[in-house]
Amino acid sequence: MKYGFIIDNRKCIGCHACTTACKSEHDVPVGVFRTWVKQVEKGEFPHTRRLFSVMRCNHCTDAPCVEICPVEALYFRDDGIVDFDKDRCIGCKSCMQACPYDALYIDPENHTAAKCNYCAHRIDVGLEPACVNVCPEHAIISGDMEDPDSEISILLGREQVSVRKAAKGTAPNLFYIDGDEASLNPVATERQSNYFWNEQTHGVGHFAKQTEKLAFSGGSMVNTLLEKTGNGVAAGDLAKGTPAKSIDLLMGQPRRVYDAPVKGILWGWEVSAYVVTKAVAAGTVLVTLMAALFNFSAVSDTTFWWALGLGLTFLGATGALLVKDLDRPDRFLNVLLRPQWGSWLVRGGYTITVYGGLLTLLGVFMFFGWGGGFMPVIYVVTFMAAIMTAVYTAFLFAQAKGRDFWQSPSLALHMLVHSFMAGAAVFMMVNLITNEGIVWTDYLRTTLIIGLLVNLALMVLEFTTTHPTQEAKLTVQMILKGRYRNLFWTGAVLVGNILPLAMLLPGKDPMLCAGAGVLVMIGMYITEKIWVEAPQRVQLV
Repeated sequence: MKYGFIIDNRKCIGCHACTTACKSEHDVPVGVFRTWVKQVEKGEFPHTRRLFSVMRCNHCTDAPCVEICPVEALYFRDDGIVDFDKDRCIGCKSCMQACPYDALYIDPENHTAAKCNYCAHRIDVGLEPACVNVCPEHAIISGDMEDPDSEISILLGREQVSVRKAAKGTAPNLFYIDGDEASLNPVATERQSNYFWNEQTHGVGHFAKQTEKLAFSGGSMVNTLLEKTGNGVAAGDLAKGTPAKSIDLLMGQPRRVYDAPVKGILWGWEVSAYVVTKAVAAGTVLVTLMAALFNFSAVSDTTFWWALGLGLTFLGATGALLVKDLDRPDRFLNVLLRPQWGSWLVRGGYTITVYGGLLTLLGVFMFFGWGGGFMPVIYVVTFMAAIMTAVYTAFLFAQAKGRDFWQSPSLALHMLVHSFMAGAAVFMMVNLITNEGIVWTDYLRTTLIIGLLVNLALMVLEFTTTHPTQEAKLTVQMILKGRYRNLFWTGAVLVGNILPLAMLLPGKDPMLCAGAGVLVMIGMYITEKIWVEAPQRVQLV
């Protein structure tokens, strides 16, 4: 048994009955949707068409939301339905990043994830989903795709159907008859906050506020849209609130005229900061142990204690930021106590726990003078744990299949290089206090120079390599030439890389080295902010 949906676009009239039935059946709060109808206009007057596409969970055979969920709040039923358990959810929003179809949201009332669950409670008693029952045109067909006598199975065999984002490899079980690329391809049209019949610029779901009823006089709502799209109305007419003419709306490229509201940035400054604090926690120990294991520099006991102290302090800050980013922080222990081992959020949680334990053990051994000949072994194990701590987030981002830019194979190396840079930069600042000597300073300076050069090379590689998807290309364009261009070129490149190199290359002055370390850390945070935020601004639907 395997349930699926067919949306017959030959019949859909865009009445939104499915949307309202779904909201009523599941008591879905204002501002968020399990099912909604996206509307796109295409063509040039008078040869135009309005497309209606029902959007919802695809109940994928290989659902990335199930794979990434750390606590099995999302799971497969035996009949193929992807269901969820709100009592287990921790509100980490990983599922929302993993879903290529933007089907999940954070319920603003209980702060847990939710989505279409195929009306599983109705299926269990022999009823059809509410949206199927209410559709006046029978444009939504549900049923067991493996039953050769079912209507959905017959239609799948007889009609030409399409799915959204087949290249993602999720094997979606939501099919469209007469699906149009202008509607099914999310980047074929621009997503906005303002449409003809909605106004939710304050965000929904994770950032939900009660929907406000805003008054618009004349044609100002329509004119705002036209101002953004550049169609048909002069600036002077906009100021006067001149009503738009139908011909103005029907000219130009395909564009959306109605859609669900934008959900905003799901992983914000907390995640950007957590990546940086994790880099410091791993990097200070990596730099110290690398010097000791490979005899790059003598390492004093004072430096070792600084490394352990900084590692544990910033590891604690990393954990605090992770918990703060959860919409249900009261359930954060579920990651460790009720884990879903396929999720890199779980693997990462255990990685930093083990790493923290090893740092504590190393501190105990050093304090009591234990270990003897076993200390090199402990160093190696701790060194490997620090590397895993530095890079595991890259694998978590890779599980977020909805964000194409994060699928870059260089992301793990990017995070490892940032850890070595962070460790050397922080120790250059600490060196003003400890004054460990010229050999240690020279080692830190060399490490940071190499790190900066490799980091710049990785940026060049990332932005000159052809990206395989249009979504990833849009992210690159946004970083290099769009809304993040000033922050990237000034903050990440100039402040975070070029100026520190200029300060480090001439000599070994401690004040210059410490200043370079400060700039490196500022640039690192800016870089991570861009890397985390920019991919989330590309629409998924």
